[in-house]
Amino acid sequence: MKSRGWSTIITILIILIAGVIVGMWINKRPVIVKPAAPDPESYKALEVGEAVVMRVHRELSPAVVNVVTKTLAYNFWMQVVPQTGQGTGFVIDNQGHILTNSHVVGNSQNIEVTFIGERKLPAKLVGQDPVSDLAVIKIDPFQGMAIAPLGDSSNLAVGQRVIAIGNPFGFQHTVTAGFISALNRDIVVDQRTMIGMIQTDAAINPGNSGGPLINSRGLVIGVNTAIFSQTGGFMGIGLALPIDRAKKVSAQILKLGRAVYPWTGIVSGTDIDLQLAQSLGIPSANGFLISMVAQGSPAYQSGLRGGTQLAGSYRGRPLLLGGDIVTGVDDIPTPTFDDFQNLIFQKNTGDEVRLNILKGGQKTVVPIRLAEDPRISR
Repeated sequence: MKSRGWSTIITILIILIAGVIVGMWINKRPVIVKPAAPDPESYKALEVGEAVVMRVHRELSPAVVNVVTKTLAYNFWMQVVPQTGQGTGFVIDNQGHILTNSHVVGNSQNIEVTFIGERKLPAKLVGQDPVSDLAVIKIDPFQGMAIAPLGDSSNLAVGQRVIAIGNPFGFQHTVTAGFISALNRDIVVDQRTMIGMIQTDAAINPGNSGGPLINSRGLVIGVNTAIFSQTGGFMGIGLALPIDRAKKVSAQILKLGRAVYPWTGIVSGTDIDLQLAQSLGIPSANGFLISMVAQGSPAYQSGLRGGTQLAGSYRGRPLLLGGDIVTGVDDIPTPTFDDFQNLIFQKNTGDEVRLNILKGGQKTVVPIRLAEDPRISR
């Protein structure tokens, strides 16, 4: 009986000691607290800017697609090697037409688009315009297909909030936000000048090309096209083609399969600044000297002429004297040759414009009927 009692006592002590050790171990473990479920009421405290971006992303993402292209090329051993490219696009009508960049499509033999939710569809090229870097592709429309509402880019202002949705580096339906940093920017891309671009600080990277630039009302006001970068990545300067020009070009592509550009026949010009005006005795520092007029063009037939006397160079370009001076279009001043081109691009072939001219020191108005630019490949 004594030995049985001692065994019971020893067992109880062991249990007590084990309990103390386990308790000490448990106390040393980190306490894990599960987060409480988010309170829907907390979302009401979002800033207005956050709410705008969230709403635009929610409403327009279904209309934005990832565009993947495949092109067959030859390697060093003349073997066929498929090359893959990608960018962004957005649906513009209920017929399944999608707007993207021309450089995204290129000369690809196969185009595939991916909607949010991983729905993949083949697409075919309707037409493209390298001048504006726009292309229209088409898918078979489906029930419930979202369409991006197009806005107006004629009344934009620096400082407006803008939102970009795209597929940078293949990360689909990425949203970034910023502001319009400047308007009417000109940029040289692949040896061609794109004029009147929208500049934004919204993050745009490779893969965003062809995607929509959207205002706070959820309307597309531009097509993200290029970035200015010394590294190839985002450096705070993105450029988008204004949607008004994109609508005009895409309408021509849908109708004709190509874009049509109006043309005066004035091929080049030298901008007149105060220094040049004073040195040449020109009575106005507003406008540009016509350097070259294409023979047989509307401007040539209207009597306008370019320079004939080479007087060296000015600001890195040949300076030809003796030509007429253009100071405006329809009484709208054109301080530079680029301003003149931008005004003409807004017209249509067949329109009549009235050029404000200085000829032999005398002011005159020369009417010109715009023709189709023959320099753009058909």
